[in-house]
Amino acid sequence: MHDLVIENASVIDGTGRPAFAGSVAVSGGRIAAVGKDVGAGRQRVDAEGLSLMPGIIDNHTHYDAQITWDPYASPSPALGVTTIVMGNCGFTIAPCRPDDRDLVMRNLTHVEGMSLDALRTGIQWEFETFPEYLDFLEGRGVGPNAAVFVGHSSVRTWALRGDAAKRAATPEEVAQMQAMVREAMAVGAVGFSTTTSLQHNGEAGIPMPSRLADDAEFDALASTLAESGKGTLMITKNQATPMARLEALSALAGRPFIVAALLHSNITPEQVFEDLASIGDARARGRRLYGAVSPCPLTFEFNFHAPYVLEGLASWLPAMEAHAGPAYRALLASAEFRAKVKAEIATPTRRMFNGEWERMHVLMVKKPEHKHLEGVSVARAAAQAGKHELDFVLDLALAEDLDTMFIATLLNSDEAALTRMLTDDNALISLSDAGAHLEFFCDAGAGLHMLGHWVRERGIMPIERAVRRLTSEPAEALGIQDRGRIAPGAWADLALIDPATVGRGPAVRQHDLPSGASRLVTPARGVHGVWVNGEQLANAEGLLPQAPLAGQVLRSFNS
Repeated sequence: MHDLVIENASVIDGTGRPAFAGSVAVSGGRIAAVGKDVGAGRQRVDAEGLSLMPGIIDNHTHYDAQITWDPYASPSPALGVTTIVMGNCGFTIAPCRPDDRDLVMRNLTHVEGMSLDALRTGIQWEFETFPEYLDFLEGRGVGPNAAVFVGHSSVRTWALRGDAAKRAATPEEVAQMQAMVREAMAVGAVGFSTTTSLQHNGEAGIPMPSRLADDAEFDALASTLAESGKGTLMITKNQATPMARLEALSALAGRPFIVAALLHSNITPEQVFEDLASIGDARARGRRLYGAVSPCPLTFEFNFHAPYVLEGLASWLPAMEAHAGPAYRALLASAEFRAKVKAEIATPTRRMFNGEWERMHVLMVKKPEHKHLEGVSVARAAAQAGKHELDFVLDLALAEDLDTMFIATLLNSDEAALTRMLTDDNALISLSDAGAHLEFFCDAGAGLHMLGHWVRERGIMPIERAVRRLTSEPAEALGIQDRGRIAPGAWADLALIDPATVGRGPAVRQHDLPSGASRLVTPARGVHGVWVNGEQLANAEGLLPQAPLAGQVLRSFNS
């Protein structure tokens, strides 16, 4: 007798083939049978005609810190996610010496928008090295399956200590970094991740350490993957980095290479498609490149205590250096500082914010006399006040002790462009950033948004193809074994959904992080059950109160 039988389902098996009516039997955590008659089960679930699909594989998350205090990596399992891939962009918390922990946490508060109080209160530092981190996760248990990149900024900080964000590495230091990457790959890292993005700064505007790496260092670390013969290379690239350079790194690594973050800008509308075309050309030459694209508009809620949306501007660096206090406020009021920011914004280029003030709105004000501004675009409000838009937002923020909340849709706002991106065969559906930027947005439900908005409402592709894009395609790209498909022998990572209602709800703010810090979450819609390795973690109400830690720390990947 099987452990579990889910019957009377419309099975979408993750291969892209048409859905079919049938049942799925689970024994020992794996799928034992799929078909009309699969036998009896100790537990029986009547799907009542709902769709049963493989669980979503979220290949771009930042749960590395959160999972140490929240092994369920919430809210992802309730959103249909059964496997998370952590450590993207090189932002990991292992390896990390005890003396460097505060620096790592301070950097994460900026580059990933995490609460410093929550990190200090929540992270359980029961590890130093990358192998110890995996052992800690495995010993404590995880809700969803977890695969972990070894991160460039972490190994660079270990090798260079206080100089990691200041200079190029010596050959000896590069060799030390290579040794750490080899060690990580030997114990089960999914690959090596890094960033060169100008948006990625730590505390006080200091570049994240990997941004100081020269070509020789990048080449050496990519070659280390070639030595191991396994693993995936992942980069969030500086927008000016030519694809030819990334193809050269791919050749050195000889491994799959995920290139992020390919987001559409209305200012430079064709560049993302040029990148995807270059990736396609590289694939035709035998390189296994993937362009990471998001199905969601990049929408941030923010205030001027942490204005991440502006931190990609070179002219904003003095504000990051000042960071807080009277000097910071004086700088924001400075006409000279404002003039430099305005001048840079006036020259559009490929970056997060390009002065699309009509897409930035006042979300919430502190003072009653400003209540009439809520919901009004900055462009409109500034025009009514007779001010430049930057002057308007800074004046308003300063008048409210920087507590004014703004909301801005920065990238991926053109749905016709996103349709082209999401249907491009060179694209990998990615970039949820789950676990990061918790105060600003929540795209952990990106997969549900894909199924609800793009499939049901926009009809850009059949649901079977969309499910493949969210399940077996990332499994294949990352070499994740026996997951992403409903087939005998595969692990029973499953999501029961209603295609007529599936999606994500509006973001709500919760104060449930350690120290009471807040985060934005989006509830699931149309998700009726989620199973990881055959054990149920969530139902239509969300994460089960006594959900098992059913996940596995993934350590073995296809070559």
